[in-house]
Formats: sequence, C-alpha cells, structure tokens
Amino acid sequence: MTTKTIAGKFEELFPNQNDIPEKFQFANPVEQREYLINGEIVKWEGPVKDVFSPVFINENGTLKRIRLGSQPVLDRNAAAKALDAARASYDNGRGEWATMSIKKRIDHMVNFTRRMKEKREEVVQMLMWEIGKSFSDSQKEFDRTIDYINDTIESLKTLDRDSSRIQKVQGLYAQIRRGPLGVVLCMGPYNYPLNETYCNLIPALIMGNSVIFKPAKYGVLLHRPLLEIFRDSFPKGVINFIYGDGAETSGTLMASGKIDCLAFIGTSRVANILKKQHPNPNRLRGALGLEAKNPAIILADAELDMTVSEVITGSLSFNGQRCTALKIIFVHESISKKFLDKFCSKIAQLKAGMPWEENVMLTPLPEKGKTEYLKELIDDALAKGAKVANENGGTVLESFMFPAVLTGVNSEMRIYHEEQFGPVIPVIEFKDINEPIEYMVKSNYGQQVSVFGSDSDEIAHMIDPLVNQVCRVNINSQCQRGPDVFPFNGRKDSAEGTLSVSDALRVFSIRTLVAAKESELNKNIISEILDERKSSFLSTDFIL
Repeated sequence: MTTKTIAGKFEELFPNQNDIPEKFQFANPVEQREYLINGEIVKWEGPVKDVFSPVFINENGTLKRIRLGSQPVLDRNAAAKALDAARASYDNGRGEWATMSIKKRIDHMVNFTRRMKEKREEVVQMLMWEIGKSFSDSQKEFDRTIDYINDTIESLKTLDRDSSRIQKVQGLYAQIRRGPLGVVLCMGPYNYPLNETYCNLIPALIMGNSVIFKPAKYGVLLHRPLLEIFRDSFPKGVINFIYGDGAETSGTLMASGKIDCLAFIGTSRVANILKKQHPNPNRLRGALGLEAKNPAIILADAELDMTVSEVITGSLSFNGQRCTALKIIFVHESISKKFLDKFCSKIAQLKAGMPWEENVMLTPLPEKGKTEYLKELIDDALAKGAKVANENGGTVLESFMFPAVLTGVNSEMRIYHEEQFGPVIPVIEFKDINEPIEYMVKSNYGQQVSVFGSDSDEIAHMIDPLVNQVCRVNINSQCQRGPDVFPFNGRKDSAEGTLSVSDALRVFSIRTLVAAKESELNKNIISEILDERKSSFLSTDFIL
C-alpha cells in the first residue's frame, strides 16, 4: 500500500477478519495464568491484565482492536518469593549453578537452545501479533537470538580457554577467572522483547548468576512457550519470571537491597528511579541500554541515492522504534532540497500494512498512546515554524501513523531534544559542520552517529571529535547494533555497560583469582586439585 493508496483508502488499512491469511489467523486468545518460580510453573490466582494487539479488525466499518489474551499481574508478595528463590539458588555463591563448571553450564545452555528452536513458529507468531513487527523481521529476531546464544557460548569457551593456565608472577602461583555477581534483575524492552532481552538474560545466566526476569510491558505472551524449557534446562531458582506493574514488582525487588545487578533496557528516567530505590547503590552493578538521539550528518558531497537509502532504513526500520534509529537528520544546505525530494519520494513508496504482508515496511505501533504523543511532537513543531515536507506525513489511524518528515526544525521544538521512538523524522539544514557537532556535544545522549560524504579529509577531520561524543561512528551507513561481536554501548544517558557478546560476559561477572606462594607444599596442593579435578574454578581443563 503506497502513500497514494493511503490517501484514497486510508480507512482500509486495517483488514477484515477474512482478509487475514489462514497461516496468520489468531483464533484462540492466550489466557496466561502461569509463571515460573523456584523451578516450578505456578498458577496465579490473582488479577490478570488483557493483552491487545496493535492490529485492529474492520467489522462492518468499525475498527476493533484484537484481544490476544491476558497476562498475570503479580504483586509484591509474588515478587518477594521470586527474590527468595533466586537468593536461595545462588546461596551467597555456594549454589549448584554458581559453583558449576563452565563446561556444565554450557551444556545446560546448549540444551536450552536446542529446545528453544522447537518453539520458533509460536514465538514468531506472538512477536508479530503483540508488537506489530513484520513476519519477516519477527523471524529474523528469533534467528538472531539463537545466533546470539551460540556466539555467547563460543565466546565463553574462548574466555575460559584463555583463563585455563596457571600463572607464576613474583613468587606467586595464580589462576584468574571470572565469577558470578549474584542475583540479576533482568528487564527487557518492548521493541525487541526477545533479542535485546536475551542479550542480557543469556550472559547473565551462563556466567553463573541467578536471574529474576520481568518481560517488557508489550511482548509478554511470546515468552510463555519457553517457560517449560527454562524450567527443565536450569536448576530450580536459577531463572524466575515475574509479571505485572514495575513499580509494584521491580520496585519491591530493588528496595530489598538484595539485587546485585540491574540489567535494564529502557529509559534513563526509569533506570534512575530503579537505581535510587536500592539502599546500597555502591553494591549494585548496572547493565543499562537506554535512549538515544542518533544523528545523521549528510555532507555536501554525499552520494545521495545511497545516503537516502541508508537514512530511510536507519530512520524507519520497525517504524523508527529502535534505540539505534536515526532520530535527527542534519543535511548541508547546498543539497538539502535534493535530499528532501529524494527522501520524501522514497518514503511515499514504502509499503504500509499489516505485519503478515509481504515486503511491508510500515506497521501499527504497539505502544498505547504513542500516536497521540507523536502528534503532540508534530503539532509543537508546526506551532513553532516547522513544516511537514511529505504528503500524508503524520496521518494517523488508530495505532498506525504514516511517517512525517519535519523541516525547519530548531532548538525551541520538543522534537529537537526528545527521543521520539517512532516515525517522525526531523531534518535540519546546516552551513557549518560545527553546528551538528555542537548539537551532539550539548545532547544528553551519546550512542552513535552516521556520517555521509565522499571526502576522506573531511570525514577524517570529523572522526576524532565524534568518537569522544558517541561510542560508534558509522561512515556512509545507518546506525546499528550488529554484528553482535562489536561493542554496543553509549555515553551520557544512553548506556551503562554493553550488550556485545564478549563484553556482556564480563559485565555479568567479576574477575576473581586463586593465588598461592611458591612452595613445595603449595605446588603439591595445586597439582592434586588439578590432577584430580577437585575444583570447578581452579582447573586447567580445556573446552574445545
């Protein structure tokens, strides 16, 4: 469905029930009452919350949001029980999982991954229906998650091999390895409720921690098919699920002071609230993926066709609902008109529709009230002199918004500062390269930037100041997270810690060593421990 189609038949964007292919029909609501705690799937007898899809059905001209089912709304007591289970399983570092050898933990994770792949179809279907992600992208998210787990396993093997030798330094024998932190509270985001969540969850688990996992507010039911697999794959209490209001559950957990690490992907505002609730913040490790306002800087000599293609993808993949999305575009005044003409023309050609449609690019937004918020940003900008540059930009139908390209944007407008996390694209002309650089210096965020141009001297001149403002500079390419082996972090309000494969293993662990003075007695003791494999930590076993 092109913009032209939208202009003529916008009301037909949402389908009739019979228009949905049989393969993607959602016939039976998922009434989830179960949650995993202390190695058991427990039935919740308390209140539940309805789960709705961002997809509406057209019933005789009336749009009706599809109800997907319900989820449990746990209370403080349930959260406290999950904490007790996690603390008991960790047992102050003496628990089965915490003291288990790396090889055995890897075996558990391999088994989990094998069984998880069996649930691919169910999880992909729920991803699509719960958050409006296209069928193709939902498949990619599942497959990328499996790849991430496998990469994590291989990275841990490498880390363990590098640590398998005994060092002799200044009269001391020592072996340095990484040990768990304790109990981790893991909270994922709704835009990548599987992949981004597991980028915290998996390394936290495999490093020997016990975990309390709270799914995001959207994308909850997709985890249900995996509950039994989690239960069967890990010792009891190592992984526990909680659901419900974060202030009620997560707040209770943090206030207890018994959370050792907060793994959270969301906003800096919520992260700050959670961290402040911990009575001993000096004892709290953070692994935080937060918001960003990633700029694109388009220089006068940029190759426009390639640039437009990258900026389209960078700003509108999954409707711009990515922390790595390009959220503000700086374009040199000498080419701004040419860029905008091409950019708006390409946006008009994007296919809008439902998640199951082939080659669909623009889909409904899952977050309740999101279109209203985005309209507020647009209206604020228009009132202060901005213009919508593209036909039908900002057109809304229930949970769907057609992308809006805003020109004439300045610092007086909310869109200049706020992370919009949706299909609104502010464009700013610049004359002097110091203008976009100054924007980044003053910004509260510092994740990534994309620079488009052809002059190596000019780009080289920009790299040195930019790498001290953000953590990734992309040359003639969109901002992105992958490959997962690359660092993924941020400065200022954008991150704490990292989600990359090898770095994540380090974030969720601490360097620990066993040392002994060089003596005949100690040589004999260490040799016996190694030869007879008496210790999981002090070991020279080599994992292939």
